[in-house]
Amino acid sequence: MTHFAVIDLGSNSARLTVWQIEDDGTYHVVSRLKEMVRLSEGMGPDKVLQEAAMVRTITALQNFKTDMDQFEQLSLRAVATAAVRQAKNQKDFLKRVKREVGIDIEVIAGSKEAEYDYLGVINTLPVQNALIMDTGGASTELILVQNRKLRHLISIPFGSVNLSEQYLNPDVIQATEVFNLIAAVNQIFNGIWWLRQAQNLPIVALGGSNRTLAKIERRKQQIVNFEDIHGYRMRVPAVDAIFNQVLGSNLEERKAIPGLSKVRADIIVGGLVPVVTMLGFLDSDRLTFSQNGLREGALFEYLTQTEQDRK
Repeated sequence: MTHFAVIDLGSNSARLTVWQIEDDGTYHVVSRLKEMVRLSEGMGPDKVLQEAAMVRTITALQNFKTDMDQFEQLSLRAVATAAVRQAKNQKDFLKRVKREVGIDIEVIAGSKEAEYDYLGVINTLPVQNALIMDTGGASTELILVQNRKLRHLISIPFGSVNLSEQYLNPDVIQATEVFNLIAAVNQIFNGIWWLRQAQNLPIVALGGSNRTLAKIERRKQQIVNFEDIHGYRMRVPAVDAIFNQVLGSNLEERKAIPGLSKVRADIIVGGLVPVVTMLGFLDSDRLTFSQNGLREGALFEYLTQTEQDRK
């Protein structure tokens, strides 16, 4: 019996998952932690990680380290994505994490992040043809799946945090702000030639903002395990109704919406614009939600490598 852990240091949240792996290759989750660190907050056009955000993140990582210390024979894969990837002070931050937490963090390319998303989805959902869309805090990964194979991928440097900071008032959002944001996102989508091949395909949605759609809808339906959204499907009219609700609410009203985390209320509109825009762009009729992405993809990569090493 061994343990494998993945730390996913994102732009908005830091997440830890620990699996126990049995001798026969089966596995199950033994620990799962999440902290909203908002690492990309205030980076601005200079792309500099801010002190308060770094302190929040290091505190979260120290908590993760304490949790992992209880497990024997543990292998760790710690990765950082868009915020650290874009940061001018990346090296100083990574050295500080090593010094204060004792963890080596690898900054992965957006393409690798997209590959992990694909592995996490394809190994746990019956996806045949789809566009996988992972909207994070400072990047969005798009992956075209045809006949269960990865055909194209791209990582775009926008997400819920940096789009919100750049385009939207955090409290009462104006129509002109939303129009400018949607127009900018549409322009970027228009520049991705292979997206035309995803026309009319369902979208498999990952990322905290996208998953919030499913949580709000399941709370409306009074589903007991409303956060258990893996494989859950939503049609476009239900998505539009929720987007309309959050768009027409001020910050305090958004905080009160059941299923919407209070700490996400100021960035939820910016976080939802990419997927709502993509639904129209592809003329897609539904979303399928995945709880599995980067961390699970890293697990499947590890399991495959371990199996090959045994041969």
